[in-house]
Order: sequence, then structure tokens, then C-alpha cells
Amino acid sequence: MIPIEEAEKILEKIEFRRTDVEEVPLMLSPGRVLAADIVSAIDMPPFDKSAMDGYAVISDDNSAEFKITEVIAAGSVPVRQIKKGECAKIMTGAVMPAGADRVVKIEATREQNGMMVITGIDPNRNICYRGEDIKKGEAVLTAGHWIRPPEVGIIASLGFDKVPVYQKAKVGIATTGSEIKEPGQPLGNGQIYNSNSYSIGAQVLQAGASVIYTGIVEDNAESISRLLSKLLEETQMILISGGVSMGEFDFVPGILKQMGIKLYFEKVAIQPGKPTVFGTYKNTLLFGLPGNPVSAFTIFEILVRPVLCRMMGYRYIPVLLKGILKKNYRRKFADRTAIVPVQYNNDGSIEPVEFHGSAHLSALSKASALMEVPRGVHEIPKGSTLYVRQI
Repeated sequence: MIPIEEAEKILEKIEFRRTDVEEVPLMLSPGRVLAADIVSAIDMPPFDKSAMDGYAVISDDNSAEFKITEVIAAGSVPVRQIKKGECAKIMTGAVMPAGADRVVKIEATREQNGMMVITGIDPNRNICYRGEDIKKGEAVLTAGHWIRPPEVGIIASLGFDKVPVYQKAKVGIATTGSEIKEPGQPLGNGQIYNSNSYSIGAQVLQAGASVIYTGIVEDNAESISRLLSKLLEETQMILISGGVSMGEFDFVPGILKQMGIKLYFEKVAIQPGKPTVFGTYKNTLLFGLPGNPVSAFTIFEILVRPVLCRMMGYRYIPVLLKGILKKNYRRKFADRTAIVPVQYNNDGSIEPVEFHGSAHLSALSKASALMEVPRGVHEIPKGSTLYVRQI
């Protein structure tokens, strides 16, 4: 059994083949990772433009009234140069006319008989200048950037309709257990529904990868070996839950060794999630996850997600929330790092949720974060300042 810190170091150093690059339509790019820098071919804005509805004037013109020479709508081109005693009525986003270097907002003016009079105070120039947001030739976004809706808007504003991204990693998911049934099927005596494949699959999709779901595998060596051989040819990562602990029918670690898969660890000092296996075979990474659903969820978040994201060109950094522990936390045994589901409240307080152990999946629906309790720590007193990992 190795400490969680050692397992993280092993995974940080592990070598693997990054996914290939493809070009996708911009509208389909959210949740993908940029595979090349986005370099602007234009200035943004591409011209000096009005920041609001108003009147374009010469800033040092102290005329009592201004003749309106034209109306400039967004998308139109000014035709007259502004001189003293003149102005142009201009709309938000419209091109500034030559000669003008200020826009007086419409709320500070009065218009009558083709003339404009400044009636209020407006000290601002109200102009968005050419290139003040982005300059031509500037790398606006760099490779490895996770694409969100704001990035989509930025890329669109630069005129790109397609974007280079890393391909989604293909992740094979399987659950072992003769007692497991798929949702939608009737349960027999001693049977339970397959929650792991669906929970883990949702985490994989959330990470931006694609799922190859193989279904439930019976607890026998031949079935598991045949499935793994197939997935090793088709995927970049395999996540198999169950069959990795010390039970009579837990075949996975032995099968992996027989297949020539190099194992780096078989147990991790983490609670929940101790029976976690990691190995590699050629270009495929393989995690044997515990069968208990909270354990599988936790191990994915702590160990699997960072590696999976790196495989697709993205360095995942969990969001840490700073807060105050609302009540005392105690545990009897402290030989492993504990990962505790907690609720992070709006007032900044942290409160462990009611948790009955690694099979208590519904507890996670009440949690918004995970609290890490280091090895050797039996108690964290109420009022302690902590950082918890958002989920």
C-alpha cells in the first residue's frame, strides 16, 4: 500500500501518447481543449467605435450648440468629417467619424431642430479604441486552454468558424460482478443495479472524453481477460470497477499481471478507495477501481481525472474553496488519507454530510466538495480554516 502522494507522483510522471488533433466547427467546441494557439489576424475592435448612443464631437469644442451633420448607425460608414460647431448622432458600436474624439452620451443632451445642446455632465470620452482589446498578431488563447462559452465568443469575434482541438480520449468502462444488473432490468435475490458504470461514465464525459461502454462482466477470469484484451486495442484508457480487492472472486490484479500489464500500484492509503490498481500496456492506461460506488467516484476525482485531462492536452487543477469547518470532525483510525464528502455553504462554512461508508452513494448528491484529512490526523476542530475540493 502506497501513500496517496506517491500515487499522484507516479501518475504525474507516467508517459503516454497524447490524443491526436482534429478541427471542429466552433459551435461544437465547448468542453474541448485547444491544440494550437489562437492568433488574431485583426485588431479588436477593428476601428474606433462609440461605446454608447450619443453625439460624436470634438472634445475641446465649447460651442453652445452643435449642428447634426449625419446619423451613424452600427454597421454604416461615416461620410462627413466633424468640425467645430458640428456633431454626428451616433449609435453604440458605430464607427467614429473623422475629426471627432469624444461621444457625449445621449442622456446629457437635448436635440431640437437639427441641433444638439449639451445639458448635463459627461466627463468620459465614451470611445472603444481600435486594438484596445486585442492587437493583430496577438496570441489570444494558447494551446491547452479549456474551451468554455466565453472562449467561443472570443474565437468567433476574431472571425474563426473552426478550431483545432485535441481528440477526445476513448475510455473503456466495465463493471465486474455476477450480482450486478443493468438499470431497467428486474432485480433477483441478492442483486443490485449497476451504478458504477453510469457514475464513472458521467465523470468521463464531464472531463471531455468519450465513453466505450462494454457492459457488465461476470466474475470469472476468462470473461475479464477477454474483455480487457479487446479494450486494450480500442482505447487509450480503461476503467474497470470491482474485482480488485481481496475477495475470493476478485480476479483483476492477477489477470493484469498474466496479460503483461505493468502494474505501478495495487493499493493506495486512501479512504475510501484503498483497493485501487494502476497499470500500463503499450499506449493504454488502466485503472482498476474499487467496486463500492463512493470509492470509485473518489478515486476518479483524485487520481484519474488529472491524467485523463492531460491525455487530451489539458492540465486539470481542481477548484479549492476556502471555508470554516462548522463542527468537529473525528475519526477512529488515521492510517490512511480520508476523503470526506462535505457541503460548502453560502456563508463559507464547511459541513460534512451524513455518510455511512463507501457504498453510500446518495451522500454524494448532498455534497458539493471533498475534504481531505491527512494520514495521522484523527481530529479537525470546529472553526478550523480549510480548503476543500469542489465537485
